[in-house]
Amino acid sequence: MNSLTPAAHAYRWIILFGVWLVYAGFGIVVVALAPLVTPVTSELAISYGAMGLVMGAWPLVYIFSAMPCGSFIDRAGPRLGLMLATVIMAASGLFRGLADDHYTMFLAVALFGLGGPLVSIGGPKLIALWFDQRQRAMAMGIYITGPAIGGIAALSLTNAVMMPWFDHDWRAVLTFYAGITLATGVVWALINLHPMARSVERALAAETKAPQLEIFRALIGLKAVQIVLMMSVGIFFFNHGLNNWMPEILRAGGMTATAAGYWASVPTLVGVAASLTIPRFATQPRRMAILAILFAAAGAAALTLLTVTGPILAAGLVLQGLARATMMTVTLLVLVDIPEIGPKRAGAAGGMFFSAAEIGGVSGPLVMGLLFDTTGGFSAGLTVMTAVTLLLLVLVIPLRRQLKKAAASG
Repeated sequence: MNSLTPAAHAYRWIILFGVWLVYAGFGIVVVALAPLVTPVTSELAISYGAMGLVMGAWPLVYIFSAMPCGSFIDRAGPRLGLMLATVIMAASGLFRGLADDHYTMFLAVALFGLGGPLVSIGGPKLIALWFDQRQRAMAMGIYITGPAIGGIAALSLTNAVMMPWFDHDWRAVLTFYAGITLATGVVWALINLHPMARSVERALAAETKAPQLEIFRALIGLKAVQIVLMMSVGIFFFNHGLNNWMPEILRAGGMTATAAGYWASVPTLVGVAASLTIPRFATQPRRMAILAILFAAAGAAALTLLTVTGPILAAGLVLQGLARATMMTVTLLVLVDIPEIGPKRAGAAGGMFFSAAEIGGVSGPLVMGLLFDTTGGFSAGLTVMTAVTLLLLVLVIPLRRQLKKAAASG
């Protein structure tokens, strides 16, 4: 057997590709409904407020499932976790295509909340296992482009290519996307047949594990963790709110469905480049400054989106892409590198992160939809988004103080 450690073994890049591929399937299923809001709401006879509730269904389940999923990842291992995730995500996509009313669509989207956390938590866990601290930021920056690429494909191709291809049958489009997601799980299973991957899994299974409630209590008692969890709520409020409603925001400004799909993919395209570069510079001395810049960019993006024409619109979409693609990644780096966490507790800490974060994931799309129904436009929702980013900026100050204390005591 090869004596190299995972962090020195060349196969770590194949593992990274596998995580990226599964995360791309995640991105496709997450974004697929956004460009189909008009035909779905029309056929199922539901309001935008009700559609906002549907979009927030899987984050709602995510809140309660993320911590158990984190425990499952720590105990069963991320290999099995990601395989199971692709099956659940594909089932969610399939059942969306079979939905015949608001209730069944809500349940179909909610099912994703059982599979999504396994990817979100399993990804950082795998990076912590296969990459050392020096390479971890780069690896996380690479794999987080997976959902971005999946989102770009769904946003840009759904109305322009897939709907015409499937004779404008949105149900067939969603079913096709479900098949793609299941295929990523097959590839991931094949990748994990390698002896080094099995060796890492056996070593992980052999570790002595403390009771999960004891771990959660210890982590939640850390002030730095508490602040990161508060940040996660605001980050996901911003990301999910704009991700789900961006095509409709653009259509409300006068764009066609196809044009809105293309323009809505701009932040995701920008985010791919940002994910490959910004996390690499987010070393510990620079991390807080970079977070502050990203939160400021998010606030500016929400403000500029109040004008949905011309260069101001383009600037807003670019700023949104820079922020939304990297805020979560850099914040997760902060979390995993807290001395009391590290690779061993990355699953539990990730579960806590995403449980808290999806409170924002639920409320973001819902608030945007309800405010649209109340006011007849998206201006109020975008104003709320701006206020949330200002709160995130404020939280950088106490987080920086707590991290300094932890470094000094460590």
